[in-house]
Amino acid sequence: MHKIAVIPGDGTGPEVVREGLKVLEAVSKTVGFQYQTKIFDLGGGRFLKTGEVFPAEIFEEIKKFEVIYLGAIGHPQVKPGILERGILLKLRFELDKYINLRPVKLYPGVETPLKNKGPQDIDFVVIRENTEGLYVGEGEFINKGTKDEVAIQISRNTYKGVERCIRYAFEYTRKRNKEKKLTLCAKTNVLNYASDLWWRVFQDVAKEYPDVVTDYAHVDATCMWMVKNPETFDVIVTDNMFGDIITDLGAIIQGGLGIAAGGNINPQGISMFEPIGGSAPKYAGKNVINPLAAICALGMLLEHIGEEKASRMIEKAVIEVTSKKLKSLAAGKMGYTTSEVGDLVVNYLNI
Repeated sequence: MHKIAVIPGDGTGPEVVREGLKVLEAVSKTVGFQYQTKIFDLGGGRFLKTGEVFPAEIFEEIKKFEVIYLGAIGHPQVKPGILERGILLKLRFELDKYINLRPVKLYPGVETPLKNKGPQDIDFVVIRENTEGLYVGEGEFINKGTKDEVAIQISRNTYKGVERCIRYAFEYTRKRNKEKKLTLCAKTNVLNYASDLWWRVFQDVAKEYPDVVTDYAHVDATCMWMVKNPETFDVIVTDNMFGDIITDLGAIIQGGLGIAAGGNINPQGISMFEPIGGSAPKYAGKNVINPLAAICALGMLLEHIGEEKASRMIEKAVIEVTSKKLKSLAAGKMGYTTSEVGDLVVNYLNI
C-alpha cells in the first residue's frame, strides 16, 4: 500500500492535482496496485487565515508518508519568500531531498522554439544538487542601506554533498542506458573553489563507472548547446544555482511550463514530485490551466515508488494527447478544459 501525501497548494495547484489524482485512480485500477492519499492544507490560503505556514504537527505527519505530490506554492497576497522558505525549502532541506531531477523531453505534437529540432533531439535529464550552494542562505550585509553597502552571499559546497549528488548522477546515467553520457556543468575557469571541488569529485567518482562517458561544459556553454544542439546531452549534473537556471531553459525548449515536471528526491527517504510551473493565480478557478505537467509529475512519482508499468502507461497516454488532441499547451488555448485534458489522459491509458 503506497502512502501519498498530497499538497494541492495555491492558485491552480488544486486544479492540476485534481487531474493527477484522477489519472492515479484510473491507472491504479488498470495495473492493480493500492494506495492511500491524504490532502494537507498548506499554502497562502492557510497562512492568510491562520498565520501558520507549516505547523509542526503537520510536518511530523507528512514525514510518515512514502512520497509527496505537490501542486504549487505561491500567493499574490503573501510576501515572496515566506511560503517558499517556510514550505518548499523546509521540505527540501529538513527531509534532505538532495537531488532535483528534471527530465527535459519534447513530446510529439508539442512545439519547441528551437528551429529544426524535434523529439529525437530534445531528450535529456538535468540532475541538480538540491540542498547546498547559494540556497543555503549564508551571508551578510555590511553597511546596509548606505552607499558603502556590501552584500555577501556564500555558496557552501561540501565534499559529502557534492559526492552523493555526482554518484547519484552516475547511477542514473547508467540506469537510463541511453548514451550513458554524463556532463558536468560548472564554471571551473572562474569559481576557483566551488567548481574546483565539483571537478575533482567528478573525476574521482568517474573512475568507478568506466562504462559511463564523461564530459564537461561551463554553464554558459551549456546554455548555448542546449539551444543549438540539445541532442548532445544525455544527463547533466550541476550545482544548485546553475541547475535552477538551466532547468528553466530546459522547460522552455521542451515546450513550456505546461509540460515540465520534476522531483525533489531523497533516495533513502521521502521524495516529492511537482509540476515546474508556479501557482498561476490569474488562471485559478477558470478550468483552463494545463494539467499535463502535474500528470507527468505523477508519472515520475509512480516510477520512483516502483510502479514502472503505471508510469510508462501515463507517459504513453500523455504523448497520445499532445500528438493528437491539444492545439497548444498554453492555458486557455488547449482546445479543452483542464478537466477534459485529464479525461483524455484517462481515456488513452489502455490504448
